[in-house]
Amino acid sequence: MTHSGTLILIMAAAVLAPLLAYGFGHWIRIPLVIFEILLGIVIGPDVLGWARQDAAIDTLSHLGLAMLIFLAGYEIEFDTIRGDTLRRAVWAWLISLGLGLGIALALTEAELSRSLVIGTALISTALGTVLPILRDSGDLRGRFGTVVLAFGAVGEFGPIIAMALLLSGRAPGESLALLIAFMAVTAAAVFWALRPHPPWFSRVIAKTLHSSGQFAVRFVMLLLVSMLALSAVFGLDTLLGAFAAGLLTRLVLNGAAPESSAQILGRIEAMGFGFLVPVFFVVTGIQFDLDALLGGGRALALLPLFLVLFLVVRGLPVYALAPRDLHGTDRRALTLYASTCLPLVVAITTIGLDGKFISTGEAAALVGAAMVSVLAFPLLALRLRAGEGEAAASARRGIGSESW
Repeated sequence: MTHSGTLILIMAAAVLAPLLAYGFGHWIRIPLVIFEILLGIVIGPDVLGWARQDAAIDTLSHLGLAMLIFLAGYEIEFDTIRGDTLRRAVWAWLISLGLGLGIALALTEAELSRSLVIGTALISTALGTVLPILRDSGDLRGRFGTVVLAFGAVGEFGPIIAMALLLSGRAPGESLALLIAFMAVTAAAVFWALRPHPPWFSRVIAKTLHSSGQFAVRFVMLLLVSMLALSAVFGLDTLLGAFAAGLLTRLVLNGAAPESSAQILGRIEAMGFGFLVPVFFVVTGIQFDLDALLGGGRALALLPLFLVLFLVVRGLPVYALAPRDLHGTDRRALTLYASTCLPLVVAITTIGLDGKFISTGEAAALVGAAMVSVLAFPLLALRLRAGEGEAAASARRGIGSESW
């Protein structure tokens, strides 16, 4: 099938996915991304064989992943997550990094390249995937949402840094020097973003916001593409550039056009969640090696092991270091959200397969476990939070009836 035919199938799957999520939502709340991936598997080579990859589809998929990470970076509000919460998030991730690499070394019998890939895959949080779930459930704003954002941001940004240092194929010293140079340029861009912008900049944003000019949207896209190109020039993973672009965009828009930033973000999200991000997840399903997972006993046995390790490696440090004001149900829900992963697992296993560091079975088991984490962990977290809300409501009704 030509790439245009495959793209039509991908977009048809993207349209069908929210309909299925809405239909199933009457009985059970299933994250939209699960339907997108499953539909990709169905139309992919291992089931119906209708959809095939090519360079154009791969480019759109990479842009979708970049947009997902960009939107995750944009959501970070450092004014609300700094201080003790951010310190706890950083320490939790550093402990996860040590645990992940240690367990991976044990699993691979100290085979360094394989252990680096597997260990890095175990320590991510899918903030870009969790955010829409939190937004739809109404949990994004408030103390709980702020804590999830803090731990999720570090869980998304930390593995990107680890990928740049550990999986680049260069000597660690060279990778570190390039990373420092990239961060220096990014810091200069942050300094520029924080400076007062000329009055004409805000006027042009307001004047073109509802016209075909769309200056603000075009400016954001220029910023995103520039940061992607900058990370590529430094030989770093482009996801680092996408995340940095999201942070910069929030600073620029909040400084230059705070009254219009929500509308501008709405247009960017429409482009991302309406087109590019679904392409990434459907293509993830098309690329998923179902035969490798089901064809051998070892790969299938690794899937539940990796799922448990996501909870152990990423979840336990988060549970232990969660802020003191989070108790009981909220702490457990935070652990489940922080252990949810997928986009970075796909990116990391792709690097591992390209470098022949891991087998197709191991990659399929990791991605399969990440898919199950996206299906199961947020659903359990939502149930926990909903149960707490019902218990609180019952308690209030009980108090009211007693006083009556």
